[in-house]
Amino acid sequence: MNKKITAFACLGIALGIVLGAFGAHGLRQVTDDVSIINSYKTGVDYHLFHAIAFLIFGLLGASVLTVPIRKSALTLIFVGILLFSGSLYLLTWFRLNGWSYAWIGPITPMGGTLLIAGWAWLAYSLLRPERSN
Repeated sequence: MNKKITAFACLGIALGIVLGAFGAHGLRQVTDDVSIINSYKTGVDYHLFHAIAFLIFGLLGASVLTVPIRKSALTLIFVGILLFSGSLYLLTWFRLNGWSYAWIGPITPMGGTLLIAGWAWLAYSLLRPERSN
C-alpha cells in the first residue's frame, strides 16, 4: 500500500462528497438553471470516480507505482481531473455570479484529453512486454 496516495485519495473522496452535497442542496437554492446544475454534477461525478481510482492505486501500491511510465500516467490523470472538474466548478461559480467565463471553456476539454491520455498510457504500460535489465 502507498499511504500517501491512499490518504490523498481519501481526502479527494471527502472533498467530492462535500462538493456533491453542495450541488444537491446548496446549488439548487441559488439556481434552477439545469445546465449549471448538470455541468457541476458532471464535475463532481468525474472527481469522485477518479478519487476512487486513486484509492485503488494507493491500495495496490508498489504493483502500480514502481514503473516510471505508470507514474507518468497517474500524473496525467491527476492533472486531467484538476483541469476537468476544476474548470466545471469554476464555470459554475462564474455563471452564478454573472462573471465572464468564456476563458474557462477551453480548459474543460484539455482536462478531458489528459484524462483520456492518462488512462490510455496506463493501459499501454500494463500491456507492454516487461523489459529485462
